[in-house]
Amino acid sequence: LDTMLGSLQSDLNKLGVATVAKGVCGACKKPIAGQVITAMGKTWHPEHFVCTHCQEEIGSRNFFERDGQPYCEKDYHNLFSPRCYYCNGPILDKVVTALDRTWHPEHFFCAQCGAFFGPEGFHEKDGKAYCRKDYFDMFAPKCGGCARAILENYISALNTLWHPECFVCRECFTPFVNGSFFEHDGQPYCEVHYHERRGSLCSGCQKPITGRCITAMSKKFHPEHFVCAFCLKQLNKGTFKEQNDKPYCQNCFVKLFC
Repeated sequence: LDTMLGSLQSDLNKLGVATVAKGVCGACKKPIAGQVITAMGKTWHPEHFVCTHCQEEIGSRNFFERDGQPYCEKDYHNLFSPRCYYCNGPILDKVVTALDRTWHPEHFFCAQCGAFFGPEGFHEKDGKAYCRKDYFDMFAPKCGGCARAILENYISALNTLWHPECFVCRECFTPFVNGSFFEHDGQPYCEVHYHERRGSLCSGCQKPITGRCITAMSKKFHPEHFVCAFCLKQLNKGTFKEQNDKPYCQNCFVKLFC
């Protein structure tokens, strides 16, 4: 080609037609007399303006410059664009930077449910991103009452955590006054239901027995409430008669049933 070009220039000069080179090729450093590509502040023979990596002609296609060298679009992205942590593909447009990594926006989602993150953002655990719901469902402490995740305020009692609204008597669901409660089998109870569970309610007044106690007829009584069902005279454990699951003194029993 150089020989032919030299001859052409010589022949044209002989005919009186001046030939002027359009520049020097940025690759081969020789004059350009025919088609020319102007790029990166230089001129090139079309066949010499090639991708630095794959050596294919770039022509009129898009290209990128790096360190003064041209690259076709495909090779530039494969070589130099950030990689998506999820698919390992090059990121060509928008990029999400999170967890010290880069992601395609469509590939940055909850590691548990796959949902995209809303305005509330995401929570991180062991290098993975989770939506708020899944993060707390999986990693937040669970309430001893409802077993759901505790997101904000809590009460610590009985070696576990509770939502304030869940820390109530397990029988009647009444909140505890001044935080005072009774424990039975790891659960909180009010005083009445604690004694009911333990069988220490007085069968006479249905109130807790905290002091002296009389056990009779498979029941428990305050001493002052263990009385004759007819005359209401206080009884002693060994001096009563039973009829229809009720206690009677000796006199009343004889009077009523004998």
